Amino acid sequence: MGPAEPEAQTRTRLILLAGFGGLLGLMAVGGFDAIQVLQLIQSRSVQIRQVFLIRNRALDHIRSSLYLSGTVVRDYLLDPEPAGAADELQRLRALRGEMASAMDAYGKSLSASEAEPVRALETGLDAYWDVLEPALRWSPQQRHERGYAFVRQALLPRRAAVLDLADKIAALNEQELNGGDERLEETFGRFRRRLLVMLAATLSIGLLLAAVAAWHILRLERQSAARYLQVMRAQNELKELSARLVKAQEEERRAISRELHDEVGQSLSALLMELGNLAAVAPRNLEPLQRHLESIRKLAESSVQVARNMALLLRPSMLDDFGLVPALEFQAREISKLSGMAVSVEAGEIFDPLPDDHNTCVYRVVQEALHNCARHAHARSVRIRVCQAADRILLSIQDDGRGFDAQRVRGLGLVGMEERVEHLGGTFQVRSEPGHGTVLDVELPLPTGQVEQTAVPGA
Repeated sequence: MGPAEPEAQTRTRLILLAGFGGLLGLMAVGGFDAIQVLQLIQSRSVQIRQVFLIRNRALDHIRSSLYLSGTVVRDYLLDPEPAGAADELQRLRALRGEMASAMDAYGKSLSASEAEPVRALETGLDAYWDVLEPALRWSPQQRHERGYAFVRQALLPRRAAVLDLADKIAALNEQELNGGDERLEETFGRFRRRLLVMLAATLSIGLLLAAVAAWHILRLERQSAARYLQVMRAQNELKELSARLVKAQEEERRAISRELHDEVGQSLSALLMELGNLAAVAPRNLEPLQRHLESIRKLAESSVQVARNMALLLRPSMLDDFGLVPALEFQAREISKLSGMAVSVEAGEIFDPLPDDHNTCVYRVVQEALHNCARHAHARSVRIRVCQAADRILLSIQDDGRGFDAQRVRGLGLVGMEERVEHLGGTFQVRSEPGHGTVLDVELPLPTGQVEQTAVPGA
């Protein structure tokens, strides 16, 4: 990763953070503004309804008091008894006070444009009471003589005029209510337009951020895919390199084993023969010489055995000369001698010659498995089964050792065996639990030509 890449990543993060932060801020401002406007609309609507109700109640009270005052005046004028007339007069004055209170309550909610009609109503009411005032001082005789004409000619027309004024004011109230609704509708329209602008801005910024994020994600995806391909190529190259190293190692081992067997072994064998000849012609009476010759002979025999063991460890010649099963049986006998484990080899029908890579792979897997059984598992017995199916070699190695957690423990020996098997297209499986031993299963597919060749003997 170059030095410019962290800077680009930091810049991209800052841009995305600022963009998303701005988007959230815009949404928060829009939401707060919408709440304020809705609260304003609600408060104005409640205020308009309350003013309308207060005015309506005041006008209704004025109307009802006006109607009732006419009835009281009529009863007053027609009642011959002074006591009854006095009661009606007291009721009439109480109605006048109630009407004055209603007018005061109505006047508190007035705007400048509504003052003129209300003043006309007040003037009409004052004129109404002024008309009634002389009749309220009449004697019973005067009330009896003038009452009917007064009601028809003065009271009813004046009351009708006042009621007409009240009706006009009621109509103005309804107009004011409708005007308030129109103002609310206008306010709501402005709010709707502002909300649409805010929504359009939010969507635009959101789409821009989504496009930037999508572009950045796609770029990261392409980079990840390219790096994944690089990793896979590097892994395949490492596998190929490992396979070539293993093959080169096997070739080198074969060459060194042949060299030890053919050159060093033959030279040491010739040395033993010459020592034998020398001992035969040496004088018997020279006892110190005989002892030296015997010591040299034993040293040469030990060197022959060491060279032989080294050649076998590097690569047994019988694997190339006699095939897989004899090499496995020889290896089992040698491990049994060295470690004391009981190693058995169960071989099914195998059609030799197998490919050299398969022979080497099976032999090395068994060699490493027996080494693990002796050194780590401390097994008492090991069972090796190998056979050839129609198109594959099957190998199973089972021991009664200490076992291990196959899901968590993976040593270099197991990794090396698995790489050998997978390089030939096979499968490698380890089944083990602590205290229950280990089972190792290997399947190696045979090449197509080898499968056709092995199919002939069984036909």
